[in-house]
Amino acid sequence: MKMKRFGGTEKTVYELVKPITDLYGYQIWDVSFEKEGAYWYLRVFIDHPDGITIEDCEKVTKPINQAIDAADPISQAYVLEIGSAGLERELNQPEHFAQSMGMTVRARAIRPIGGEREWIGTLRALADGRLTIEMTDGTEVTLPLEELSYVRRYVAVEF
Repeated sequence: MKMKRFGGTEKTVYELVKPITDLYGYQIWDVSFEKEGAYWYLRVFIDHPDGITIEDCEKVTKPINQAIDAADPISQAYVLEIGSAGLERELNQPEHFAQSMGMTVRARAIRPIGGEREWIGTLRALADGRLTIEMTDGTEVTLPLEELSYVRRYVAVEF
């Protein structure tokens, strides 16, 4: 896993919409611009300590759309989506890991490491390209980021 680097369009959109999300007290968690089938999708994922509701997304959609339309940084047609980063959001920026320290995460390896491919535990550290997770039994596992396909916050669902 590599830390995500914004492409040109994503970086431009991030810079355009950050003042708007800041004004409303939201954090931009991620921006993605990708083609799915015949359509291009521009997605802005927002976050707030109290969570994100549909009303929060609606509140910023119009000003974000107006800012992007005024700057016109995207030449092709696209669908704009504003959404929550979600409970099990992917961690792909250094600040995501910093904000998630002490939280439960799920890390998945590209190939087995020590016979395992998935770990769920408490995020304890990220240093020198290595992630440390404390397992429920108190042991710690340290994993190289480049060997991971993803790291996400984890929420156990109980029935």
